Amino acid sequence: MARAARIDDERLAALDRYDILDTPQEEGFDRITRLTRRILDVPMSTIALIDGHRQWFKSRSGVEACETPRGPALCNLAMHEPCALVVPDARADARFSDNPFVLGSPHIRFYAGVPLRTPQGHSIGTLCAMDTRPRHLPDADVEILADLSHIVMSELELRRVAMTDALTGTLSRRAFRDECGRSLSLALRHRHPLSCIMLDLDHFKAVNDGHGHPVGDRVLAEIATACRTELRASDVFGRLGGEEFAVLLPHTDLASAMTVAGKLRAAIARVGVPVPGGLLRVTASFGVAVLDPAAADLDALLENADAALYAAKAEGRDRCVAWRPVPRPQQAVRRRVLKAGRIAFDDGRPVVDCTIRSLSDEGAGLSVSGTAGLPETFTLAIPADGASRACRIALRTDGHLDVVFV
Repeated sequence: MARAARIDDERLAALDRYDILDTPQEEGFDRITRLTRRILDVPMSTIALIDGHRQWFKSRSGVEACETPRGPALCNLAMHEPCALVVPDARADARFSDNPFVLGSPHIRFYAGVPLRTPQGHSIGTLCAMDTRPRHLPDADVEILADLSHIVMSELELRRVAMTDALTGTLSRRAFRDECGRSLSLALRHRHPLSCIMLDLDHFKAVNDGHGHPVGDRVLAEIATACRTELRASDVFGRLGGEEFAVLLPHTDLASAMTVAGKLRAAIARVGVPVPGGLLRVTASFGVAVLDPAAADLDALLENADAALYAAKAEGRDRCVAWRPVPRPQQAVRRRVLKAGRIAFDDGRPVVDCTIRSLSDEGAGLSVSGTAGLPETFTLAIPADGASRACRIALRTDGHLDVVFV
């Protein structure tokens, strides 16, 4: 058990190095799932990356969900196979006959998945092909799927060095972090103020669902352009997720950063994208944080800005909220991690899988599939560390918990 936890911890560390989770769709990966469907003549294909509690799809073709729980995922088993997992008929296979993804949506009958392995040998997910009907897959097609999985890994390696987000022209997430690291080092060395703004478009899923992804892409591009007109050349502007952006402001205190956030909010509100029936307009929520002794590294600064962003959404969206220091123990700086965790309550049952995204001696930031039904206090187990801590929820939002150890 301890060895399995250690191996999974190493696997998650390898996944974390790609900084790929919750990033936008990219054509290079979507092309591969389309090719998989076409070559193997299947209705569904995904590139699944597996963290502590879920399988998240970097690309999906023929599949509606963008992520599912890790436990019942066929990919969770496939990623541990030496070559490929091929299931001709899941209902006739004792391992999967009662699986919720077999009995319910997407009604998988045939499954073939190949592990996505890093150059160091860590399996971080799968490329898979699925059908709603039983079928046989020739060995030659298994080899094709394996070749396509190598192309996925090549794309991931290329993405690590990509500097620009192709859709919006902003910095990619990796490039944003690299550039911020340099700016933060200068701020610490010369003791000048530095602030961070995180912004997320409000109800953006409704834009994609109601008008289609091409319109959603146009909205993102127009908003990025509008924001750039309000920023200085020295400011660092990047896209962190689907509709989430961040700005680093050198030589800027909190009051000035709030003024900038207000200008960005107004600029976004002025954007109008033509759609049938008129102009489509959107709003955004903003979280602002400043570099201080309790947030003296990039991850802590981003986490504080993100916490303020969550607060802005909780307060009604379309507003700017500043992060304010809170009394210890929440004030302690956390390190960025990617670890598997387990939430237990009611004397050990039920148990909920989670992914630990930040950690300190005083608390942690957790990602979960859903926060409904979780009590205010519970026990968090970290198998890779052989640790178990009693927790109290300090902040609860969709898919995220901020907890304090008690």
